[in-house]
Amino acid sequence: MNQVAESVEEEQRPAEFVEALAKGLSILESFDAANAEMTLSEVARRVNLSPAATRRSLITLQTLGYVGQKNKRFHLRPKVMTLGSAFYFSARIDEVLHPDLRDIVQKFGDASSVGTLDGHDVIYIAHNSVQRARRAAAVVGARYPAFATSLGRVLLAGLPDNELEHYIATVRPEPLTSKTVTDPAILWEKIVAAREAGYATTVDQLDYGITALAVPIRSLDGRTVAALNSSGYTGMVTPELLVSERLPTLQATASRIAHSMTRYPILQSLLGT
Repeated sequence: MNQVAESVEEEQRPAEFVEALAKGLSILESFDAANAEMTLSEVARRVNLSPAATRRSLITLQTLGYVGQKNKRFHLRPKVMTLGSAFYFSARIDEVLHPDLRDIVQKFGDASSVGTLDGHDVIYIAHNSVQRARRAAAVVGARYPAFATSLGRVLLAGLPDNELEHYIATVRPEPLTSKTVTDPAILWEKIVAAREAGYATTVDQLDYGITALAVPIRSLDGRTVAALNSSGYTGMVTPELLVSERLPTLQATASRIAHSMTRYPILQSLLGT
């Protein structure tokens, strides 16, 4: 089953669910930094579709301008960016989130991001940084395993117990560094600790050199709908330093963002508020 279709349980699919569209979206999602160019058979394996079905979807996407082909290898074309930019501009990300992220970076340096949960992953919807190091990029649209990021752990901490239990039971953590927590029991403890503390810290979980602190952004009814973080270089900052120096600012900023979102119905709807 392909990734997009897998994200919607079969019993939850409405009668109008369009399988062909799900297949096409899954193919677009199959391209990433490690798989920037793929043959038809490679795409088919990644999305778990037959070569014939994959070929039909690729030809359709190519005709529409979202996919290109060179020497039997397929790649994304710039038109794909219009899908993300439609979200970015309709949700008023630059107007609502970027000013606060810039303020955090101006005050502390390093980097600051806002992310939201999507299945087992956290998706970065806004980011500001002064960093230029070679490491996992927290650019807008980047998608990383929630268990390995401060944003993700805060978002997981905001889930109801039954949803968190389902996540722990179904996630398959892979070691992204030698320090990545992959034991489900320990991961549960980390997430519950983040829930009790109201924030999460991580050190070298997603990539070496990243120490981060994240806090929840809550809707007016108290649900965690997004998360805000500040990160720095491991060795130059510690979790304790981030908490003592940056936590009050992050919490105040998260509260301000939450109140700002009430003036932007589209952003509220997109974040499920």
